[in-house]
This record gives sequence, structure tokens and C-alpha cells, in this order.
Amino acid sequence: MLAFGSSLWHQFLIAIPLFVLIGLGWLLVRWRRWPESITEAMNRLVFRVALPSMLFRLMCDFSSGPPVDARLLLAFFGGCLLVFILGRVIASRVFHLDGVSGSVFALGGIFSNNVLLGLPIARVMLGDEAIPAVALVLVFNGLLLWTLATVSVEWFKHGSLSVKGFGKTAVSVLRNPLIIGILSGTLFSLTGLPLPQMIDQPVSMLGQIAVPLALVALGMSLACYRIKDGLAIGGVLSVIKLVVHPLVVWGLAWLLGLPPLESKVVVLLASMAVGVNVYLMSQQFNALTGPAATSMLLTTLFSAISTPVLILTMDWVYG
Repeated sequence: MLAFGSSLWHQFLIAIPLFVLIGLGWLLVRWRRWPESITEAMNRLVFRVALPSMLFRLMCDFSSGPPVDARLLLAFFGGCLLVFILGRVIASRVFHLDGVSGSVFALGGIFSNNVLLGLPIARVMLGDEAIPAVALVLVFNGLLLWTLATVSVEWFKHGSLSVKGFGKTAVSVLRNPLIIGILSGTLFSLTGLPLPQMIDQPVSMLGQIAVPLALVALGMSLACYRIKDGLAIGGVLSVIKLVVHPLVVWGLAWLLGLPPLESKVVVLLASMAVGVNVYLMSQQFNALTGPAATSMLLTTLFSAISTPVLILTMDWVYG
């Protein structure tokens, strides 16, 4: 028990500087009253320049690294599908929500903040060797999960699926700077050529500031939301996101015989806080806006504890 407590404290110490940066971003907006325009500019810099540069540089070495077990997609997105179905059932049977609100609720249980939070934490806790596996999940994450939620809403409203809606989702994903960075870096790695120094050095420098900037930007974004209402729904949603989702994904990873690194990656990504996309969807459909904001704040706060516990448990299981 003493050894477990010591290891947990070590994992917590690894994660706490990341959450300090999130707190810094939150304070800059709440305490220093930085305007919303600065938050928007920071997010643009992070999403369109810093993180794509980091992902591009890391993926340039993809072909020379160890292969990534593609079964991690089955573990991660299979877990997402199972938890989404569970979320729809809970939304309907427990909270008596309609199909639209139930879809937003279910999406909140599976859509992680894997860009601003998952990617930096994976790099710090699991190392650069985990990034190709993270990138593989990121490529499909937006496309599959947005499509799942959209299909759920459309089916409730019209009883049919929209091919046009799926096409728009696919195009928006492929135009995402993060996906462009991942795919272009991977394609360049297949050439076997070294990255020219005049490109490598500035891209690497941008990549070095990506993690801290992303965390500060996340804190600034969170400062725009407040816990207003829907604490019961937001609380249940937080438990599903931080506990049920990662455990279901881990169970599938175990059944598939996924290697330890890929297993840790998918569980870590599943254990992340509710992503801002859930809040955006709640605004789009005018459903569960308060609970969505509440779950974002609660899961970001408590994931500082739950994620280190999960990773430490996995370290113990896999030896």
C-alpha cells in the first residue's frame, strides 16, 4: 500500500504542472480580465500553428519507429460506441431526455478533450513514443464521433440518415490543421528523406511551445464557462466520462490483446475531460448547454486525479 501511494504521488507530480498551466490560463481571464479576443487568438495559434507543427515533426519519424497496432482503433472507438449506447439509455430512462438532448448527453460521455489535454498529457506521461498511437486516434476521432452523434440526432428527428451531412463532416475533418499536420508528416516519413534543417529547426521550435500554449489556452477557454445548472446531469455525465468510458476501453483493449503502450494510450485518451465540441453541439441543438459546461469543468478538475490513478493501475497490471 505504501509503494502504491508513493507511485501515485509520483504520477500526480508528473501531471500537476500541466494543470498549473491550465490554472494560469483560467486566472488570466478571470483575475486579470483578459478579453475574449485574446482567448480566440491563442486558440487559433495553438490549433492552426503550434500543435500541427508538433504533430508534423513527430510524424516525420513515423516510418522509422516501431509499428503502431491498429487494433487500438477497435478498442477506442468500440468503447466509444458501447458507452454512447449506454449514455442514450441513461439519458432516456433516468433523466427522461428526448433524442436530441440524449445524443448530446451520450456524446459527452465519449468525446474527450484529446487535443488540448490528451495530447500534452500523453507526451508527458507516456513519452514521444506514444504520439503515433495518439495521432492515429486523432485522425478518426472527430469524423467518427461527430458522425455518430449526428446520425443519432438525425434519426430521432427524421428517422433517416443524411449522406450529405456525413460528407460535410468528412470534408471538415480533412481540412482540420491537426489532421493535415499528421497526414503530411506521415507521408513525408514514407519518403525516407531527412527533413531539411531550414524547415526542421523552426518547426521543432514551434513544437516545443505547443504543449504549454495548449494548456494555457485550455484554461482561458474554461474561464468562459460557469457551473450554472444541471449539476445532477453534469455530475452523472462526468462519472461516465472519467470512469466508465476508460474502463470499457481498457476492457476491449484487454480482450483484443493490445500491447501495453497502445493500451495505455487509448485508456489515457478515454480518461480525458469532456471536450469543448460537446458544448458546441449543445449550443447548436439548444440542448443541455448548462450540463455540458458543468461536465467540462468538473471533468477537467477531477481528471487531474483520475487519470494518474488509471495509468498507475495499468503500470501495475502490465508490470
